[in-house]
Formats: sequence, structure tokens, C-alpha cells
Amino acid sequence: MRIADRMRDLGTETAFAVADRASAQAAFGAAVYPFHLGDLNFRTPRNIAEAAYLAIKEGKTGYCPNAGIAPLRAALAADVNARRGTSYTADNVSIQPGGKPVIGKFIQTLMNPGDEVLFPSPGYPIYESQIRYFGGKALPYGFVAKEGTFRIDLEGLERSISPRTRLIIVNDFHNPTGAVCSPEEQGELAKIVRRHDLVALLDEAYFEIHYAGVPRSIVSQPGMAERSVLLYTFGKKFAMTGWRLGAAIGPAEVIALITRLNVNNESCSAHFVQYAGLEALRGGQGEYEKMLKELRERRDAALSILNSIPGVSCFSPVASFYLYPDVTELMDKKGFGGDYAAFAEDVLVRAGVSFCTRIHFGEPLPGENRHYLRLAFSGIGLEGIRAGLNRLREYAAGCQEARD
Repeated sequence: MRIADRMRDLGTETAFAVADRASAQAAFGAAVYPFHLGDLNFRTPRNIAEAAYLAIKEGKTGYCPNAGIAPLRAALAADVNARRGTSYTADNVSIQPGGKPVIGKFIQTLMNPGDEVLFPSPGYPIYESQIRYFGGKALPYGFVAKEGTFRIDLEGLERSISPRTRLIIVNDFHNPTGAVCSPEEQGELAKIVRRHDLVALLDEAYFEIHYAGVPRSIVSQPGMAERSVLLYTFGKKFAMTGWRLGAAIGPAEVIALITRLNVNNESCSAHFVQYAGLEALRGGQGEYEKMLKELRERRDAALSILNSIPGVSCFSPVASFYLYPDVTELMDKKGFGGDYAAFAEDVLVRAGVSFCTRIHFGEPLPGENRHYLRLAFSGIGLEGIRAGLNRLREYAAGCQEARD
């Protein structure tokens, strides 16, 4: 069968390949500690699930408006306004089957073939995949480690902009580093966007998985609401990853076009699932608060062990449920240099710890000379975190200075 040429440019989310390898290792009876996939091992709150059951019983199982049901769009606009200082209405909201579709629909709506699109590296691999698939030129921008966190390399970002650069993807509350832009950083980034007349996709999937202070969105910077589309997802805050419910939020004329893509792609998001989302926004937030408390405890326990391992150092993430430790010295000690694949396999077999690495989030940029892992603490409890990372510490302390 003749395959379309464009499929050569379609990437994938390689964390799932890591999950497959971990499952294969566990099938041999070995203990495996899963730090690889950013899913949640928390149950969806009962009130949300019951709202979906009730909607099914009431017959809300057919088609519904392409942009989403009116009560959910209005409630989501109000919630976003309260937390981000915006003034959206239901007309600014298009409900989506998850947050991920917003990436492709944003690109299809606003990018022509040959246009350049800035995206973060390391970053969620679907950004680059979708840019390339739809015929754009993907321009990665990097991060620098400083002030106990990771900061966007704003100077490098601006140097890469040309007259062909049209869009920028910004993932504040960042996967994989867990970094959050400072107010000053947000302000400078907004100036760059305005100065070069760019349109931004603000991926804020982890906006409310936030451990210190009050989260702030770049959309509240001057002039940004008019030139931004927010990616919103119910999956993280409400432990609804498998429900596939999210939204694109932005200027009404852009949102109307994204909704036209809904018509062409999936018609609408599942009717009864939208009532679950409505309950998530309007109902009690106690389960979310409990989950956030436990995630903070997991983060702190993992950090304590990681930073006790010789050759490993890790910043404390302000947001998300990921750790991004620097393992350069450990990899060198074990004789792997920059061979991430061999190192990950060795750790999995010898210690049972499964994780993603820097290369699962894009090719390292010129000048990068440090090596990083990404450890997700969202799908493994405190006992597993301690057991797994203590195994990693034993591995690091082993007498084997180089691989066999």
C-alpha cells in the first residue's frame, strides 16, 4: 500500500516505548519501579464520576454542540478568568477530547506550510511532530540552569526569529523540567511575542499542579490575550487523563475555526464526559487538594533521595509532577558518557528503575553538555518511590565503575 509522504514527518510520544520495555522487564518477574509515564494513579473524584453516570442515565449519549455544551463553556471561561485575570466568555472556548488535540488544531488554524514555529526543547515531543507533519519548520529554543531552576534562553530564542517565524509554543509549568517562568521572564517573553508579531500557544496543562505561591499565566501580560490560545486540560488537576477532556481558549475568531476542525475530526467531545467536566469545575475541590498534598510529599521524598546520590543533582520543581535530575557525573562514572539508551537499559535491568531521558523530549541542542533524566512521580506511591530510588542509589554506589 502506498503511504502518504507526510507520514515521514509524523513523530511519536516515545515515553510509551519506555513503558513497553518496562512491562517486558516486569513480565520476567523482576520488580520494576515506573517513573516513566506521566499518568496519575489517583482515582477520579467520586462526584465527577457520578455526574457522568447521571448524564448517561439521562440519555446524554448522543451528539452535542461541536464547540461543547454551553454550561461547560461558560463555567470554564469563568474559572479561567478567575485564575488568570482574563475576560473570556463562552464564545472564547472550544471543548476538545483532551488537551493534546489543541496542539494540532492550533497549528492547522494558524500555520501555513513553510512558516516557522518556535517550540521548547526539551519539551513535549508532539509539538515538533505536529509542526513538521503540517509542513512547518520547527525551531527549537532551549533552557539554561540557573537560580535553582531552569530559565528559557530568551536571547537564543529571539536570535532564531526570522521574517518567516509566525508562531511560538510556550509550555510554562514545564514538562519535563517542572520549571515555572518568573514574572520578569513572563514579561520579557511577552515583549518578544509582541515585538515580532507572533501568535502563541500557551500549553498550561500543569497550571494547577503547582506547589508554591499562586500560579500566573503569560496570557495576563499586556497584549497577550489577543494573540494567544490557551491549552486547557481536565486530565491533570482532576485525575481525568483517560476521560479525554480539554479545551482551546482564545480569540473568538480563532476559536470558531478550531471548532470547525472539531466538525471535521470528531464532531464533538463525548456528551456525558462534558457533564463530568462541569461538575469538576463547580463541585468540591477537596480531592484535588488531597492529591496535590500527596504529590508534594512524593516530590519531596524523591528529591531527598536523588540529591543524596553521588553524581546526581536535582532542582525542586515548582510545578508538574516531574523531576529532571542532572546525572552527568553518574553516567560518566558508569562508563556511558552520553549514551542514554544504554544507561537506561542498564539501570532498568540492574535496579528495576524505569524512566525517560533528555532525548525523549527532543534532540539536545548545540552547546548542551549535561545529561538529564525525567522521573514522573505521579503514577507511583511513596513506598515505591523510596524503594525504587534507594535501588538507584545502590546502583550508583556499586563497585562497578564501568559497564561490562
